Amino acid sequence: MQLRDDRVLSVGVAATLLTLVAVFYYPVGSVLASAVSAGGRLTLAPLVSVLADPFYTGAFHSLVTAPTTVPRGLVQWFAAGMPSVRLGLFGFTAYQALLSTLASVAVGLPGAYLLARFEFPGRRFVRSVTILPFVLPSIMVAVGFLAMFGRSGLLNDLLGVVGLGPVELTFTLELIVLAHAFYNAPLVTRLVTAAWESVDANRVEMARTLGASPLRAFRDVTLPQILPALLTASVLTFVFTFMSFPLVLALGGLQLATVEVWLYARVQDLALTEAATLGAIETALSLGLVYVYLRFEAMQIRPRGENRGLTRTPLVSGWRSLLDPRRLGLLAYGAIVLVLFVGPLASLVVESVTTPSGRLTLDYYAFLLSQQSSTATGTTRPLPAIVNSLLFGGGALLLALPMGVVVSVVATRDSRGSRLAEALLTAPLAVSGIVLGLGMLRTLVFGTTLFGHRITVTGPIAIVAAHAVAGYPFVSRNVTPALSGVDDRLGEAARALGADRTAVLTDIELPLVAPALVAGAAFAFAISIGEFDSTVLLAEGIDSATMPVALERYIGNRSLGPNLGPATAMGTVLLAVTTVSFVIIDRVGGRWER
Repeated sequence: MQLRDDRVLSVGVAATLLTLVAVFYYPVGSVLASAVSAGGRLTLAPLVSVLADPFYTGAFHSLVTAPTTVPRGLVQWFAAGMPSVRLGLFGFTAYQALLSTLASVAVGLPGAYLLARFEFPGRRFVRSVTILPFVLPSIMVAVGFLAMFGRSGLLNDLLGVVGLGPVELTFTLELIVLAHAFYNAPLVTRLVTAAWESVDANRVEMARTLGASPLRAFRDVTLPQILPALLTASVLTFVFTFMSFPLVLALGGLQLATVEVWLYARVQDLALTEAATLGAIETALSLGLVYVYLRFEAMQIRPRGENRGLTRTPLVSGWRSLLDPRRLGLLAYGAIVLVLFVGPLASLVVESVTTPSGRLTLDYYAFLLSQQSSTATGTTRPLPAIVNSLLFGGGALLLALPMGVVVSVVATRDSRGSRLAEALLTAPLAVSGIVLGLGMLRTLVFGTTLFGHRITVTGPIAIVAAHAVAGYPFVSRNVTPALSGVDDRLGEAARALGADRTAVLTDIELPLVAPALVAGAAFAFAISIGEFDSTVLLAEGIDSATMPVALERYIGNRSLGPNLGPATAMGTVLLAVTTVSFVIIDRVGGRWER
């Protein structure tokens, strides 16, 4: 679809850009500027102080302090073929992101093979739930992993029944990698499945006719066609895990801190200049990674023509098929996936209604009610947190929906400057919530001077703006395909019959893309409900705490006892609220799936 009324589009684009300048570009720009300025003067001192610190860059710090000298640690590292030197904060962040990417690919790739090559009851549902990580709050998932894999978690309870265990995974890198695989393996499955389903079956059959074995046909024909999607998913996973915050904060703490976690800690200590410099370096790295991702994504854009996709075979066709090694492997894979993906969420609910000894109880929910009636200073009450989440979600939706539609309209126009405008309008995808929250804290909450007037924004308004910035790209991702599919001739016919542009928009185009709009709205609302990164910085005391923020405070409050009961109860409430949004996405947005 193309809007012929350029003035309407120009006003929409201008309003969206103005909003982004106020709540995104200016705050984030202030963070980036802090890395190259001090006292109002340009300087590299903040940047050099971080890059030259071994705590941040490990052995690579000497590349800044003594750039003409090869660090001795690096020589030992490459000679030994292993990271025998200290990686530093950035190095460890990249290391855990690499491990998380490898784990996500290892878990997600068999799922893509299953969905692309086999037919079975519930296949469409399994494929639809690969969207689940985008609507599940990460801090809630972290509590689920603690409830599942913690020392007093469900896994150790089950191992104790058979006389095994306990297994200690709390505050380990392994648990962080598992949690990252929970989030990103479905992304790998989703992207690779789409590529695998579009593999040209004629080329595969031709290779087999010429004598190639199934393995050789896969290597020479299928693999080159799915490799761009696999690389795209891998780079995107690396970006997400490099900027991961709530999972690492809850499962690793400062013992296994990444750049995001340490940045948050520096803000808590009011070391804002150092935090801003860290955020600037991280943003520069993430922008570079996103550029690589876009290049890999562009590799997948190719004309399909009349290619015939691969035919899926029944997963089960009689008892003999169950003895097939491939199907036995997929059965084992299904069991692993069930533990990894269903286990944490089930454990979250189970642990919220059981004591450490296994007795059923509602004490943790009663504790939430007692917190609600408490008058103690600093008490985080659950009901205001729930109300805040819903109100902030509604407010963010009012901003995110029109912004996302404008981006979609720009994306579907084939005009000069539309690609540049689309890039400017989708830039928030490359910036972490912590960096955005820090920028808003520095410029909006603490205040900024404009035309001689000091302008400050309260925490709730800043939170709504941050949530809208996080949510509107997902509106665009849902609406853009729908707008692209609208037949221009429908609008032309209506205009020929005398309808004005407004009537065409309201009577023809909006009804046609209404399901995608609802799905995008559900996404934006769910993203707002679960958003934690920027919210934890912008929430003022207890008055603007949301459900994820309350959940994090319950985890860290040692006065609540040695178990996660109150946190799991709050997490279960958060899961229930989030599920409503997910059901809408699955019912309404699912019709736009292939």
